[in-house]
Amino acid sequence: MKVVALLPMKGNSERVPNKNLKTFNGRPLYHVIANTLLSSKLISEIYINTDSEKIKKDIETHFKSIKVLMRPDELVGDFVSMNKIIEHDLNLTDGDLYIQTHSTNPLLKVDTIDSAIERLVESEGDSYDSVFSVTKVQTRFYEQSGKPHNHNPEELLRTQDLEPLYEENSNFFIFTKESFQNRKARIGSKPLMFEMDKVEAIDIDEPQDFIIAEAIERTLA
Repeated sequence: MKVVALLPMKGNSERVPNKNLKTFNGRPLYHVIANTLLSSKLISEIYINTDSEKIKKDIETHFKSIKVLMRPDELVGDFVSMNKIIEHDLNLTDGDLYIQTHSTNPLLKVDTIDSAIERLVESEGDSYDSVFSVTKVQTRFYEQSGKPHNHNPEELLRTQDLEPLYEENSNFFIFTKESFQNRKARIGSKPLMFEMDKVEAIDIDEPQDFIIAEAIERTLA
């Protein structure tokens, strides 16, 4: 089975400027996930979709085996759906299974990636058509109106006794070309939620996330 990894990266980022090339513990941030994908025992090819000539040049300098897909003008911008970008990449590549991830998840482990791929392969398409990573959350949520969402304040159960909710943490999405084409989305009609540890699943959205992720990686090294 040919497994293809898709790694989309914009040149510009609003909340953390030049995030993908920003130095993360001594190397550009995207180098971390690129090396993680390269160390997978199951991934055959890696494609980086980008609108940045600077990123393209860095890839060609440091990662000879990673292929670059330049983003066409109609897919450039901050409000373009990721599903549109994935659809573009699928039309230009050939794989039995695809995994899409982000450079903003530097603590994602290769063992987690391989385990998630194996879970989908072992289901042989009968049970699941896709996988997406989640983080379990057990805390008291309220709706915008102030109404309790998942608990009764009069009972005040311990948080560990609450029914868990699962947050889509965007670390990875695994799917076949067929499942994507059926729904035009990376999460299929029969998805498996793959639970991850919340530390490993940290996602860099804000400057403070960058600082926290760097500190955690240094601690784990």
